[in-house]
Amino acid sequence: MTVKITVVNMITKSSLRMELEPHEKMAEIIEIATSYWGEGAEAFVLKKGTKLLPGSRTVEEMNLCDGDVVEIIPDPEGG
Repeated sequence: MTVKITVVNMITKSSLRMELEPHEKMAEIIEIATSYWGEGAEAFVLKKGTKLLPGSRTVEEMNLCDGDVVEIIPDPEGG
């Protein structure tokens, strides 16, 4: 079953709606979103609330649900 989320670019304040499969990894979301905004994927991470979402984890593992909003931010550890 697909999950529909919104990814918000915290630099530009623009957003992207995505439809994801439970097996997709956070790294894939970053790659798609940064490609859409013309950025390099290695310099960004995803965050939901105060929690960073590791690139190796899946949509299902991170319990993302329909309607969730995640933020894409510059990697605080550098990229």
